Amino acid sequence: MPTAITKVLIANRGEIAVRVMRTCRELGIATVAVYSELDRDALHVRFADEAYALGGQTAAESYLNTDAILDAIARSGADAVHPGYGFFSENADFARAVTAAGVAWIGPPPEAIEVMGDKISSRLAAARADVESVPGTTTPITDASEILAFGEQYGYPIAIKAAYGGGGRGMKVVASADAAADAFESAQREAQAYFGRSECYMERYLTKPRHVELQIFCDKHGNAVYVGDRDCSTQRRHQKLIEEAPAPAIPDDTRAAMGAAAVKVALACGYEGAGTVEMLYQDGEFFFLEMNTRLQVEHCVSEEVSGLDLVALQIAVAQGEALPITQADVVTNGHAIEVRVNAEDCAKGFLPSPGTITRLKVASGPGVRWDGGYETGDTISQYYDNLVGKLIVWAPDRDRAIARLLRALGEMEVVGVQTTIPAHKVLLATDDFRAVNHSTKWVETEFDAAQFVDSAPAPAAEGEAAAPLVERTMPVEVNGKRFSVKVWVPEMAMVAAPAATGGRPRSKAAGSSGGGASGSGTVAAPMQGTILKVLVAVGDTVEVGQNLCVLEAMKMENNIAAEKAGTVKEVRAEVGQSVGAGDTLVVID
Repeated sequence: MPTAITKVLIANRGEIAVRVMRTCRELGIATVAVYSELDRDALHVRFADEAYALGGQTAAESYLNTDAILDAIARSGADAVHPGYGFFSENADFARAVTAAGVAWIGPPPEAIEVMGDKISSRLAAARADVESVPGTTTPITDASEILAFGEQYGYPIAIKAAYGGGGRGMKVVASADAAADAFESAQREAQAYFGRSECYMERYLTKPRHVELQIFCDKHGNAVYVGDRDCSTQRRHQKLIEEAPAPAIPDDTRAAMGAAAVKVALACGYEGAGTVEMLYQDGEFFFLEMNTRLQVEHCVSEEVSGLDLVALQIAVAQGEALPITQADVVTNGHAIEVRVNAEDCAKGFLPSPGTITRLKVASGPGVRWDGGYETGDTISQYYDNLVGKLIVWAPDRDRAIARLLRALGEMEVVGVQTTIPAHKVLLATDDFRAVNHSTKWVETEFDAAQFVDSAPAPAAEGEAAAPLVERTMPVEVNGKRFSVKVWVPEMAMVAAPAATGGRPRSKAAGSSGGGASGSGTVAAPMQGTILKVLVAVGDTVEVGQNLCVLEAMKMENNIAAEKAGTVKEVRAEVGQSVGAGDTLVVID
């Protein structure tokens, strides 16, 4: 008999935590949030029924701290855990630890996570299901020489990918033999930082593919369906910007074949719950890419066209219920498009833009949905993912969906951080996007970052008039459990709090754009982050464009390059150092 779930701990943060809590609230299920020191008053904490401190600032110290989460489960009395996406969502050891504590895991069995969460073994599973993959390796890379040997056999470019990850994290593209060693080292670092595992594999890098994925669902009784498909080809740095359902311009027979292949892959590993089988589609052919053993960021577009609540389905499956639908029951209607509103300066190559949101005005109207993780006054930290929220629209057809999304983007206002909204406006309005003449390489090969001009309104000037008092709920933590206390504070205090920069207030210099003027000898940090590598020393001769150091921000590595040729006069950056935007890293004479 199904076992009813009554209280769910969401082992995540931000937008996805709030998304899961909303469905739980509709189902009458209590919710528990967990939080780091920086997230003590985050939106997901305010939204939950109760919340518990994990301690620490970085993901490794908090949301990837198994013992701290297990302690919160025990103290809260939660009888189920939803992992969201990212963090522990594809970690079999964590899933086992949860079930060993006598708590339901709202996700696939650990064995399926191991098969499909490991991108190498997932390729083997696809082969067993007679589904063809992109040519690649089935063992982890141990040395850069293996990349060179693969390049000799299949040619370049080559994609190095995190074996235990996804979403473009830990992925590096090797254009030539000379770049192999550095790319391998960088991929390992990113994989370790984001997924806690450094293993990587490689595969042939297709030159102009579309990224098409199939939303599948399996229950504990051997039933499986695919809930339509999505196109996620509009990407930058191998991470998605725009997603839509259904995937346009794919023949019906090919679409059906992709769906059937996705179900075969899932059943081949004893899958349960929600999962996404990703394919690369090029010249009428499709190849298995990987399977994500979790809910996807872009699950919203599948919900909009299918009318299904995928989180509710996840909970039902975790309770032991049979799927309430068969493949014949799955009918999609209309067209949905989602854009990820990330805190990034798209006019500067999509550099991360952490900081405090001083104003957030959300679009609304017919067919418009906003799944957000922040509100006005909230701070986006350098330590976590930079997704502010997702703007989703539904319309009867694709052309109307594009028009509706452009209208909604025009209503959005996000002040205090740079966002990807200007890029979305440009990309959606192009003839190439409307004609489905785009691929995963499209954004980076066809556009100059200068085209993505920031159109956000300037913040209102402070101090023009006395601010009225407003009611504010403030967090108070007692013995590791969070409580809320209502107080009256000046309205400006809600939006003028200094942005967190690794536990210290930002200076005026840190609030500048960083990087220095064109040709400047002073090389500054373009954003908050942590120095991973320093590549030059005092006295070195450098050329324009030469990499000087590597800065990690929001779990992504960013190369900081010289803007002029000359001799290094000063090196102020040190490995492990936390820096703010505008901080001087290197001085060139």
